[in-house]
Amino acid sequence: MTLLNVENLTLEFDTDEGRITAVDNVSFTLEPGEVMGLVGESGSGKSVTAKSIMKLNPENAVYAPGSKIELAIGNEQIDAMSLKTSRDMKVVRGGAVSMIFQEPMASFAPAITIGDQMVEQLLLHKNMTKKEASNLSVEMLERVGISDAPKRFKQYAFELSGGMRQRAMIAMALSTSPKLLIADEPTTALDVTIQAQVIDLMKDLVAEFGMGIIFITHDLGVIAQTADKVAVMYLGRIIEQGLVREVIRTPAHPYTQGLLHALPNLEDLDAPLTPVPGDIPSPLERPRGCVFHTRCPVAMAGRCDAEVPQMQNVGPDHWTACFAVEDQRMAS
Repeated sequence: MTLLNVENLTLEFDTDEGRITAVDNVSFTLEPGEVMGLVGESGSGKSVTAKSIMKLNPENAVYAPGSKIELAIGNEQIDAMSLKTSRDMKVVRGGAVSMIFQEPMASFAPAITIGDQMVEQLLLHKNMTKKEASNLSVEMLERVGISDAPKRFKQYAFELSGGMRQRAMIAMALSTSPKLLIADEPTTALDVTIQAQVIDLMKDLVAEFGMGIIFITHDLGVIAQTADKVAVMYLGRIIEQGLVREVIRTPAHPYTQGLLHALPNLEDLDAPLTPVPGDIPSPLERPRGCVFHTRCPVAMAGRCDAEVPQMQNVGPDHWTACFAVEDQRMAS
């Protein structure tokens, strides 16, 4: 049974400047034990898409009627869009689905110890005693590389360094053994050795529990190491997706090509970096047609700025939405 099925997800926000589109017609699936990377620049809609699964976006969020989010929990298929209250969402939030947020300090209550917060969520979502929850929490803190875990368990978030807070948050998210883990830039504040440790831990938990992971990051190198498939987002739309090896070896969309060209060349450290030209537009000034046409080196006037390209298959388990790719395939 497919763990997560997202179809035609469209999300807008009501603001003082008007209604803006943050996520536009996004569709993807995730199987148990599968890791999907979600990549793109800041402002691409990655975090908003992920938060939609747990309905954690603010109250001014408006979901389009055709949006569909289905989760497999046990033998039951849960329609997340039909869950309205916090009580209804309990089966999803922190239970079947956990999320590692970008900013660890905002994820812990400052007046409650790390341990008490970890124990509270375990008692809420798991059938265990307080002692069992405490022991499991300390064990998870140790597994993510926190030294002297029993001491850290009794400390407050402000007593930990940024990297240690990040690891404590990862331990908290993993302690409930969720079916789906959403990791929003989980290794950003960590040094490379701890990054590797955390990535290895996630791989172990995938193998042990068959957990699915949505891994949000700017680091395509991390995606190449950890993910089975990848979806590239730009201004709220998925513009390319497929198996990691297909997308990274043979990127079809000009934006994906630009992201890969922007990576440092380890064989020539003196070579200048090649950034994607221009800046991502504001959602208030969303371009018509293909959302990337204002920065695209192969954009065609009269078409790319007027029509929205649809997803097309460009290889084994590899899709992209680009008129230039479509024309090239038709000509060959």
